[in-house]
Amino acid sequence: MCFDLDSQPPIAAIAGGSLDHEDLVLSAVDGNRFAAFRARAAEPSGAGVVILPDVRGLYSFYEELALRFAEAGIDALAIDYFGRTAGATKRDADFPYREHVPLTKLAELKDDVTAAVAELRRDGRVRAAFSIGFCFGGRLSLTTPTFGLGLAGAIGFYGMPTTDRPRYAEPASIAAATASPLLGFFGGADPSIPPEAIAEFASALAAAGVEHEFVTYPGAPHSFFDRKAAEFGEASADAWARTLEFITARTPGA
Repeated sequence: MCFDLDSQPPIAAIAGGSLDHEDLVLSAVDGNRFAAFRARAAEPSGAGVVILPDVRGLYSFYEELALRFAEAGIDALAIDYFGRTAGATKRDADFPYREHVPLTKLAELKDDVTAAVAELRRDGRVRAAFSIGFCFGGRLSLTTPTFGLGLAGAIGFYGMPTTDRPRYAEPASIAAATASPLLGFFGGADPSIPPEAIAEFASALAAAGVEHEFVTYPGAPHSFFDRKAAEFGEASADAWARTLEFITARTPGA
């Protein structure tokens, strides 16, 4: 299971760090309209990130995360997955996301990510675009460098890198098509992603000459990146620091 609905990113807010934020409805090339949340940095670094949520889609955790990125000088856009089947409106805690997840298709999510990256770049603030995802979105994020979007890098938190799902190629099987560096975070006590799966993906990326770094935190569970999981605060702080370093190092002029 991913984050609880009352979970929050384990990152302290920085007063005055975010310029503005807004709810958006974006359109993909196939006409799909989907919800998004954008936060703009008061002092932009030139970096921008598309945030890919867990299986529940867009909710408060990812809106808060977008604000934390903006406070760090990184424009952020969090998107929803279920515009085609549930519309683009705000949803409450009773939303039956499990009914909608099996209806998603990688080709359609690719169109949505493409629209999100275009929105990030639209006003000229973003010189280097990245993706970051969690669980369902972590797997998707590790796949985005195969979409031909010119991303500067992709970050995945506990995204399963092996085992095909219907309509989804496993990231390890398409490693040779990965066109930008990857950064991945995993919990050492996460039974859903065994060490062998991470090693298989790393081996495939190495064989393809793809720059990558995977970090596993001993004893940490799935979805450890959560303010409520105080006992894993050190892992969360390290992952956040590595995320910002990864983005800054690949943003010209940052």
